[in-house]
Amino acid sequence: MAAREVFAEKGLDLTRIDEITDRADVGKGTFYYYFTSKEELINELIHGMLDELTAAIDEKCKGITDLTSLLDKIISVHIEFFSNRWEDFVLYFQGRADLTLQMGYEGIETPFLNYLQSIESNLDQAIERRLPGPVLRRSTCAVAGFISGYYSFAVISSGGEDVDETLRSLQGALVASLTRFIREATPSATSSDGAQV
Repeated sequence: MAAREVFAEKGLDLTRIDEITDRADVGKGTFYYYFTSKEELINELIHGMLDELTAAIDEKCKGITDLTSLLDKIISVHIEFFSNRWEDFVLYFQGRADLTLQMGYEGIETPFLNYLQSIESNLDQAIERRLPGPVLRRSTCAVAGFISGYYSFAVISSGGEDVDETLRSLQGALVASLTRFIREATPSATSSDGAQV
């Protein structure tokens, strides 16, 4: 928990190992007994956090076959998960940014890919017609990006408002937008005369 707190306060790059060990009230030797570097610690924290989030998505979305209900539940799971875990959201958001920038966190992409695969599998079950792989992946990325992007900017601009409550109040609009995006990205079947089937 100490490392998460320091990362949330200072960011992943600016945090020094001695700040983590001071907060945890352990020596550097203890740190190096468990981790070879700060990057290894970050990687392990991100793996653990995303494994928990992925498990929550899979558990709470199991069996939902209606697209609108599924998207609503996916957003709810994210709100529930991050509402009391600001430190984990910082890891999620900055870890994703560092992955994009190729900051040298080897293996960091695996939990993010597993997380996307979880959303993708759930979406695939709820969409009436099978989407081509690239369209399904774009839809999955839109869902993940919509949630994380909104959440991160809401935190920045909240001005003391309850971010979770703000997100909940906009959840219907988010769900409607994502549902429309996915439905418009879904190729429709047409008969030989051009009518929708």
